[in-house]
Amino acid sequence: MNPLLATLGGKLTERWLNSLVLPGALFLATTAVGAVLGHRHWHDADRLRTTLDDLAARPALDRTGTAALLVALVLLTATAASLAAQFLGSGIERCRLRFGRDPLSRARTARRARRWRQRDAELTAAIEHAYRTGAGHGGAGTSTNGALSRVQALTEARDRIALREPARPTWYGDRMQAAADRVEAAYGVDLAVLWPRLWLILPEPAVRRIQSAHDSFSAAARLAAWAVGYALLACWWWPAALAAVGCGAVARSRARTSLDALAGLIEAAVDVHGRELATRIGLLSPETPGRLAQDTGDDMSALFRKAE
Repeated sequence: MNPLLATLGGKLTERWLNSLVLPGALFLATTAVGAVLGHRHWHDADRLRTTLDDLAARPALDRTGTAALLVALVLLTATAASLAAQFLGSGIERCRLRFGRDPLSRARTARRARRWRQRDAELTAAIEHAYRTGAGHGGAGTSTNGALSRVQALTEARDRIALREPARPTWYGDRMQAAADRVEAAYGVDLAVLWPRLWLILPEPAVRRIQSAHDSFSAAARLAAWAVGYALLACWWWPAALAAVGCGAVARSRARTSLDALAGLIEAAVDVHGRELATRIGLLSPETPGRLAQDTGDDMSALFRKAE
């Protein structure tokens, strides 16, 4: 039992250090440097060195109790900063996936929908032009290759806005909405009511991969929260703006990648295990061949909604 407790304690300590103390300590160190240097002396290393020497020369720091108390204070403050970043990250995560019923969100959704329709119209025109030039019939040549390249570029530009016409104020919300719409179109089932039941029967490898993608999305939201913190710090020490921009860019890239993977995994889970769920709840016989049909999906949705 003692070795087990020691192992668990070591893992918890390592996780506490990696997820809470180290990011918070880095932010505290940057805050301290910014407070000492400010905008005027932003690159004055001698000023920082002098401040550190003056601090180290104080008699109180020679006492073991004072030094231990200072270390504990730094650890607690770093942990508090990391917890604040986690709290803000949770808010960012919810904001990214929001439906957007307030006026500002509706206006943003409408603006994104206009941009999507414009890109879609340009893509449709490019596809028609490609067929006229022979690209759709196996033609070859510089003009054909150029037409196909334009179609691909316009497709990517449209999909960067949303895979389907935007219905939410953010790309992240639309990506999850697209997954729900495609599941409903394929199987006639409401993903919102299906997913909690499907999650209970997923095998462990699938659960791990989906949880990993979700954790990556949450980690990207926390990184975005740190970007906000460094942006506020830039009001006193402008080099912190570089850290804010870097954190924000990495957070955005990771959030898009992880959410796209999460939405794909959710769709795949329905594709692979949706029929198994219908069998377990008695809507299908195990001997019945074929894929999950639309009428079965409708029955599943009605059953899971419990006549709401």
